[in-house]
Amino acid sequence: MRPIIPISLVLTAATLGGALVHKTQAAQPLPLFTEMERKALVEFWNAPGRYTVEVAPVAPGKPGPWTVRLTPEGSIWFLAYQRAVAGGKKIPPSQVVKGGVPEWESWIEAKIAWDKFQAQKLADAANGTTQVAVAPKGPSPLPTQATPPPYPGSAPAALLSAVGNPPAAFQSAVTPLQYTVRFDENDEPYVYRDNVRFDKDRFAYYRFARGVVSYGKRVKDIPENELSVLFNEAGFSPTERKCFSQVSALEGGFETTQTYDTGYVSVGFIQFVTMADGSGEQDLCKALALEKKENPAAFQQDFRQFGLDIQADRTLTVVDPATGAELSGKEAVDKIIEDKRLTAIWQRAGRRSAAYRVAQIKQAKASYWPENDPITVTLADGTKLTGKVGDVVKSEAGLATLLDRKINTGNIRPFVDVIAKTMIANKLTNLTDVAKYEKPIVTELAYRRSFLDEPTLGQPPAPPKPKATQTARGGRFDLFVWLRDLLR
Repeated sequence: MRPIIPISLVLTAATLGGALVHKTQAAQPLPLFTEMERKALVEFWNAPGRYTVEVAPVAPGKPGPWTVRLTPEGSIWFLAYQRAVAGGKKIPPSQVVKGGVPEWESWIEAKIAWDKFQAQKLADAANGTTQVAVAPKGPSPLPTQATPPPYPGSAPAALLSAVGNPPAAFQSAVTPLQYTVRFDENDEPYVYRDNVRFDKDRFAYYRFARGVVSYGKRVKDIPENELSVLFNEAGFSPTERKCFSQVSALEGGFETTQTYDTGYVSVGFIQFVTMADGSGEQDLCKALALEKKENPAAFQQDFRQFGLDIQADRTLTVVDPATGAELSGKEAVDKIIEDKRLTAIWQRAGRRSAAYRVAQIKQAKASYWPENDPITVTLADGTKLTGKVGDVVKSEAGLATLLDRKINTGNIRPFVDVIAKTMIANKLTNLTDVAKYEKPIVTELAYRRSFLDEPTLGQPPAPPKPKATQTARGGRFDLFVWLRDLLR
């Protein structure tokens, strides 16, 4: 005999089940591509000659495809070391921080030398040239170092405590691969190489060995009449344009694309990033959303027709060129790094699409222009002064300095601390008077470069000269001089 289940319990279970199903469905991103579209994309991307992957060609004079590169694990450790030495302060990627503890530095340098030697020995053996290594400059081979450098031994205990255990190797032997993407017969190929080479042994922002970088044309190399049209359409003032043009020289061009560093996928003249999640909070996804909203036809031609789109909440979404699977968020970001067909979509749009360039420019201003950012300055007595950046920083060089810091670090947090210090030192009581000291404030806030040295930018005036302590004679008060004069 089957058990009798109360109708109320059946209804409750059905209701809960429906709610659970609804909740599960709501958590999943909605499909943006139909099955027919996904099949067509797989067919497109796997057509003969569309995508090739091969061992990177060996340059003349090189012994073979195997070479030595920094490991991502080593780079991660160097970032931890850099932060420990700098006290958590963010350091520009172009700089390398070395610690003040000689024992730490000696061990690190010894390990780098040891790892390089071991990696080069493996690369030479794999290339069949055990007895030779390639000179840093020129094609002439040099004898491999016969005697290995000293083994570094155990790491200092204090270093391990401060930074953590280093990886097995800072350098390794690798075989870079070359990827070639062709959208059509009339378009030039997009060529990438992984295992990016860095000039600095301690580069701290390398994360993905299969990541790549392609710079393309820099903004400064684009014809003036072409740039004017783009910035005018984006609604930029002359000052905004000059500042962004200067800072973008430190970032890239509209087509610059890289997938090897801590930004995960970094694109454009200000290097917008997806970070790991590819969420709608990231500026690169916001720029896509802007183009899709303002120029849907261009967005279709630039991105969607090749399998790249965004959800209503701006979450990044791609179609896997190999399988046709629709991937969103983190999965989409990982697939872009892995499959250079998706990487090339960004570069093609940055190279060919005015609509995408304008979207980049507009989003850059919305995200990073500092002039109207609110500030609150707290003085020594607890008084709080409120205003905006433009109340203090008025010059192009000053605004470019804060723009550079905001783009690269995400904020201008030290700005208010420098203002407070300036006000206390000069006995100032309002932000209007602080503007007179813009030059020393900007000097202290310079990040990747000093824009106070840039002749094309308007500069702040020299600050007021310190007032001398006055006496009845107009000079500095001196007790001995006063007594002498009194007794005369």
